[in-house]
Order: sequence, then structure tokens, then C-alpha cells
Amino acid sequence: MLAAVLTFAGSLLVALVVVTLVHRVVGRLARRSGVFAGLARYAHKPALATAVLVAVQFSLGVVASGDWRPVALHLTGIALILAGAWLLAALLVVIEDATLARIRVDVSDNRHARRVHTQITLIRRVTVVVVGVLAMAAVLMTFPEARAAGTSILASAGVIGAIAALAAQSLLGNVFSGVQLAFSDAVRLDDVVVVEGQWGRIEDITLTYVVVHLWDDRRMILPTSHFMKTPFENWTRTQSALLGTVELDLDWTVPVEDMRQELRHALEGCDLWDGRVSVLQVTEAVGSFVRVRALVSASDAGRLWDLRCVVREHLVSWLRSRHPNALPQVRVHDLPRAGRVFERAASGASDNRVFGDSADGQERVQAFMGPEQPR
Repeated sequence: MLAAVLTFAGSLLVALVVVTLVHRVVGRLARRSGVFAGLARYAHKPALATAVLVAVQFSLGVVASGDWRPVALHLTGIALILAGAWLLAALLVVIEDATLARIRVDVSDNRHARRVHTQITLIRRVTVVVVGVLAMAAVLMTFPEARAAGTSILASAGVIGAIAALAAQSLLGNVFSGVQLAFSDAVRLDDVVVVEGQWGRIEDITLTYVVVHLWDDRRMILPTSHFMKTPFENWTRTQSALLGTVELDLDWTVPVEDMRQELRHALEGCDLWDGRVSVLQVTEAVGSFVRVRALVSASDAGRLWDLRCVVREHLVSWLRSRHPNALPQVRVHDLPRAGRVFERAASGASDNRVFGDSADGQERVQAFMGPEQPR
């Protein structure tokens, strides 16, 4: 009995000492390497659990005896399978984080980097799920009844798969859509999109849903199948740089050329402008106003929004201070003399009536209104 206790305690002590020493070495190396930092963060606890279970199983296999020994070994084996799956999933997460750390997204043109981040993020979720499923399958296979039923389960896999696919049609559709989104490059993490009339950025993509971070800090949760079935705007699919417009309805007296020069001057003094596009045009001239459109460019959607607001404020301030007469105006003129001229023309004109003053017109008047009554 004493030998069994000493063997059990000694094996546990060895496992704890080995894991502790390895953890300290990894912790020191973590100061210079992101991979070791990930190992120290994610792999310490599963490695400790695996080492302890290995020590327990070794002790039981060496010194244990009696009817309880097979049950204890079976339970320890199940726990060891789960701890090993935990450790494997942690190592996969460390590898994926190390890969992501080498691909920077804090650059001006980060389209490729965001694509890789999206794919690796979804691959991480898939690998964790696969490891979990394999671990549960390994646990089930430790039972003799499950191994005996394996043949019949495989034989009926087609029927079971059809029933499961029918029962989880929506879920499976979203899962396949999530995988398709990751590798079709239709949408990536941090893409600027307009979905359901809302402007925002892609914050997270899972196998079943997508999180859109809206401009006012709300979150819109959409199933992944929505992006495969419903049209949406992706402002940053090919590049981050965008064009934007600022439209003003002004009076006909607006000095367009001076306003064009002022727009250029305002953009050159603004760090939000990327220097590509500076255009000012009159796009409409209907009714009492002319519509002036300023076309500007910025390196990304956030800067473009701010730049449009800055340009709009600057042009409004410039018009108010330099050309107040160019601001929108509604003119009302009293034309009494023109009215008298119209009355004289109406008394002697022949084509100012509905059907004119010809013979055919007189017939139409009589047909609709009857003969003209004497005054």
C-alpha cells in the first residue's frame, strides 16, 4: 500500500515539476517570440491536465489491483482523451495566432491581410469543432458496445445524414454560407458595407452569422446566408480608397470658378484628403437653384465621411462670408405692368383660348360650352 501511494505521489510530483519548468522556460522565451507567448497563455493549463492524467494512468497501471482497476483506467483514459483534445486545440490556436500576427492589417491597403484574417478565423472555429467531434468519437469508441454498433451505424449513415440534413437545413445552409464567405472573398473582416440600408464594418464572421458594427455602435446580427442571397454594398472589396460627394443647392449667382478654387485650397490644407480627386461641377440647374457637387477622395471610408463633413462646413462658411448672395434665395417680383400688357394682348389675340379662335376652335367651344352668350 505504501509503495502504491509513493508511486502515485512521485509520478504526480514529476509531472508537476516538468510542466512547471517547461512553463517557466516558455515564459522567458515569450518576451522575444509571439509563438512562445501564445504557448504560455493557451497551452499551460491543458498541458498540466494532460501531464497529471498521464501520471495517474501510469500509477494505476503499475500498482493498482482489484476489481476497480479497469473502471479507474477507463475513466482516466476518457479524461486523458479530452485533455489531449484540449491541448491539441490550444496548439492549433497558438499556430493560427502566430500566423495572424505576421500579417498586418494596420496599413493603408490591407485588403489581402483582412482576407487572410477572415479565412484563418473561420478555419480556427472549424478546427476546434473537428477536434471536439473527434474527441467525442474517440471517447465513444472506448466502450465495447459503441465499437460493436459501429458497423450498423456506418451502414445507416446515409439515412441518418439525410434526416439530419432535413432537420438542420437552415443551420447547415448558414454553415456552408460561412465557409463560402471566407473563401469567395465576397466579404472580409473590417470591410465597410451597407446592409439593409445601414452603414457599418464587418466585426465578426462565424460559421452561422455575421456581426456588422454600425456607425452608431449598434450591432446588426445577420445569418451568413443573408450575404449569399441578398445584394449588399461592399465599399472596400477591391481597395480601401473611396470617392464621396458633397452637394449644395445654391443661387444662380454663385461664382463656380471661385468656389472650385476654394475647394482645392480647402483640400490641400486637410490631412484627410489623399490627393487623388478634387472636382467641383454644376450637376443641375432647374427651378430657383443650381446644384453644385464637389467630388473628393480619401484613403478609407471613415476618413471619407469626415472629409465630406469638413468640405461641406468649409464651403458653407466660405459662401456666407464671401458670397452671401449665392446662398439659396426665392425671388418674388410684382409685375403689374406685365399684367396689363397681357390683358391687352388677350383682348386682341386669337390663340389665347383653350381651342384657339379659328372656325374649328369655335365649333369645339360651342360643343363643350354652348353658344356664346351676348353681353
